[in-house]
Amino acid sequence: MAAGSALAAACVLALTALPANAGQPAPDSAAGSPTAAELPAGMLDAMQRDLGLSKGQVTERLAAEAEAADVEEALAEQLGASFGGAWVSGADAQLTVATTDAAEVGAIEARGAVAKVVDHSLSDLKSLQKTLDSAGVERDAAVRSVDVRHNAVTVRTSDTAAAERIVEKAGVDPSAVRTVKSAEAPRTYYDLVGGDAYYINNTSRCSIGFSVTKGSQQGFVTAGHCGRPGASTTGYNQVAQGTFQGSTFPGNDYAWVATNSNWTATPYVNGGAVRVSGSQQAAVGSTVCRSGSTTGWHCGTIQQHNTSVTYPEGTINGVTRTSVCAEPGDSGGSFISGSQAQGMTSGGSGNCSSGGTTYYQPVNPALSVYGLSLTTG
Repeated sequence: MAAGSALAAACVLALTALPANAGQPAPDSAAGSPTAAELPAGMLDAMQRDLGLSKGQVTERLAAEAEAADVEEALAEQLGASFGGAWVSGADAQLTVATTDAAEVGAIEARGAVAKVVDHSLSDLKSLQKTLDSAGVERDAAVRSVDVRHNAVTVRTSDTAAAERIVEKAGVDPSAVRTVKSAEAPRTYYDLVGGDAYYINNTSRCSIGFSVTKGSQQGFVTAGHCGRPGASTTGYNQVAQGTFQGSTFPGNDYAWVATNSNWTATPYVNGGAVRVSGSQQAAVGSTVCRSGSTTGWHCGTIQQHNTSVTYPEGTINGVTRTSVCAEPGDSGGSFISGSQAQGMTSGGSGNCSSGGTTYYQPVNPALSVYGLSLTTG
């Protein structure tokens, strides 16, 4: 987008040099969950402030959520077509796993999870959401998501009649659609502000999400609305950096930039304070934190995966809705749960004074589409 836009971008990960602690041992637990002592002070403070946790509870919760992610992944494969989704809840991050087959309750409980028998499988809900998306979206029903807690597709709208029109037009079962009255007006975060930034075509500026490689080629993933294929980038220091190789927006909101030999990919976020060790998707209800140059570290929880959002520029699909706040200047930055990369800030509504909702583009689809490997060491 052009310079001077009211939308904002933030640089979260600069690739010019290894961070000061790069030669020191980094957190790398088997479960992929750092302890509170291993978190950067800003992130730890944000988790305690935003989630109301003590330092000890932060460690316990991260460990429980990492274990829940492993169990969810295993049960999703085991249950197959009957899997109805999963989420964590409570201070102890208790995992609940939904199934359409009552005969699977024992298998779920054997893994330490709470079982819930539901009417719709996760794959059916995803299919229903795609049908709603393809029916044509009205601006007043801008957010649609697979809501595993309610075993429905939730439509957030300022006009319930708009949601009803979408359901009728799509011809889907209205009992599987949940309408929530909402004043959300999602927009992308993009502006010429930020700390560690990169510049697109020497005009606009955006954020680096996570370092990646493609074979021997180094680079980074970022938000798709930051630039188009062929656009050139320079670093925060105005040194020539790279070129956009792929970009999708709207539809999705991801892109990747191949960098030149002046830049080195590292597994760090926010100046090396957090080391990324993987990209396992965290369960609904899990803690997630975001770092951006405008508002710093802020944390919240994952509310829904598989969300469709209609911005003024168009609709994006498959983003994740969170309770984390963000403001113009935070766009494109890293969302991380424990040490697991989750995605790149896309857009949202509200602010960090009164609270807000932010959506991130999951990182794994970007890695898959472009054949990239996340830099983790």
